[in-house]
Amino acid sequence: MLASLALIFLLGLAAALLCQRFKLPSIVGLLAVGIVLGPHLLNWLDPSILAISADLRKIALIIILLKAGFSLNLQDLKKVGRPALLMAFLPSTLEILAFTFIGPYLFKIDYLEAALMGSVLAAVSPAVTVPKMVKLIETKYGTAQSIPQLILASASCDGIFAVVIFSTLLSIAQGGSLHIVDLAKMPVSVITGILAGAILGYLLNIGFEAAYQKHHHMRGSLKVIVVLGMSFALVSLENCLQQYVAFSGLLAIVSMACILKQQGSSKVTGRLAEKFGKLWFAAELILFVLVGAAVDINYALAAGFSALAMIAIALIFRAIGVYCCLMATDINLKERLFCAFAYIPKATIQAAIGSVPLAVGLPCGQIILSVAVLAILLTSPLGELCLELSYKKLLQKED
Repeated sequence: MLASLALIFLLGLAAALLCQRFKLPSIVGLLAVGIVLGPHLLNWLDPSILAISADLRKIALIIILLKAGFSLNLQDLKKVGRPALLMAFLPSTLEILAFTFIGPYLFKIDYLEAALMGSVLAAVSPAVTVPKMVKLIETKYGTAQSIPQLILASASCDGIFAVVIFSTLLSIAQGGSLHIVDLAKMPVSVITGILAGAILGYLLNIGFEAAYQKHHHMRGSLKVIVVLGMSFALVSLENCLQQYVAFSGLLAIVSMACILKQQGSSKVTGRLAEKFGKLWFAAELILFVLVGAAVDINYALAAGFSALAMIAIALIFRAIGVYCCLMATDINLKERLFCAFAYIPKATIQAAIGSVPLAVGLPCGQIILSVAVLAILLTSPLGELCLELSYKKLLQKED
């Protein structure tokens, strides 16, 4: 395992630096390293590290979501409430509908199978979008209109919505039936996640303040360990509660960090955000190299032109959804275009659920996995490239 970690860190870092030199998104190099090292090509990664790949990817995602939470401001979130709520489900809904009604003609599958494919592809990748939005908040691009905060809030819920729809459609495809309770899971998981995270953040802040009042100085690194431990507990709680109540551990993590920032001193939370930013530097290498390792390039090659066309059409529908969400707001056309760019990338969720229909034996499983793999390879670098090249032109820098 140690040799595999050495390959991930060293080759991943080299690939990221090489991409930066040629002004390419670092994710291109990281995904390429993962594909080459993974089991479908050179097979140089230890099976033990591949066995815990999903957990390692989730840890990396937790780190960037904590960093995002410490970058959010509740006042900014209040300003973007309605459009953020709409962007949490409307773009994904339109993308699923595009797959549902166009997919059967391109892939010779039925409407239910096409809808299932759409639900796999519908989620935006927080691992690509969130770090960019955090960077914009720190550099104050688009913050006057709360554009990065809007995308952070909506992207966090977008994935939950897509996974809930996927789980429901998968159950129906396996012979189950549609239950209203299943569709209610999305709003319930959002509410319970935000509440649980807010309560935990409030209690953590009381604990930190009490320790300070009693002259028990807690180093920043110790607070990082406490916050990370609580974050792992929240994600574990999601697994424990799934039979009883819908709960989003990842959204709870963002909520916890956000409340910690609001309640604590700006100096302390600023240092915590800085430390999680440094942790993300290493976590990013692990996350995207392992996402690449989960990708079978043969499926992407087998997908063909039909898959390319379907992905392009779905992204157009998604962009229309983003535009509709931002109607009747002060956000101008350039800023709306940037929001559409932010909703392009697909990676972590597709890597996690793309193979599930094939694993449970559905006839459409192989084509769904092929399109998911191709979407990861195309949209992750495309989305990051669009964001990197456009933010200075499309967003205003706040003085």
